[in-house]
Amino acid sequence: MYIITVQLIHNKQGDSHIMERTFLMIKPDAVQRNLVGEIISRIERKGLKLVGGKFMTVPQSLAEEHYAEHTDKPFYNKLIDFITSAPVFAMVVEGEDAVNISRHIIGKTNPSEATPGTIRGDLGLTVGRNIIHGSDSVESAKKEINLWFKAEELSDYTGSREAWLYE
Repeated sequence: MYIITVQLIHNKQGDSHIMERTFLMIKPDAVQRNLVGEIISRIERKGLKLVGGKFMTVPQSLAEEHYAEHTDKPFYNKLIDFITSAPVFAMVVEGEDAVNISRHIIGKTNPSEATPGTIRGDLGLTVGRNIIHGSDSVESAKKEINLWFKAEELSDYTGSREAWLYE
């Protein structure tokens, strides 16, 4: 079963907006450095709405499925070992253009190339310890949300601040 990752909402004036959902994962390095609250705060301050989240230790099978596209790469085993080494905070956020906006908040994969002000630019040091994962497309978000969350683990609600975020 697929969780809907795009939905149409209407404001009081009858205007409609397409709301996307995307998957983000605060990685073990950020959890160990006590950065979960700061990272979530940055995402929420931007205007994205948290609709699902869970603190968990990633099972080997889930890690392998999540990173299946990297099985032929030399860093694959280190990646699997790292992501299963300590807890992560997996989450789904929602907002207009959520995938693109979250990618900008996160910053480039290599923290040394990430812009100051981004999560990786401010908090990361190396590619292997780059703080956070974010879906890179709506298609990836759909796949990753369904891999990490059951439909009943996600909330559908309209926040009172949405009228102040979207025209």
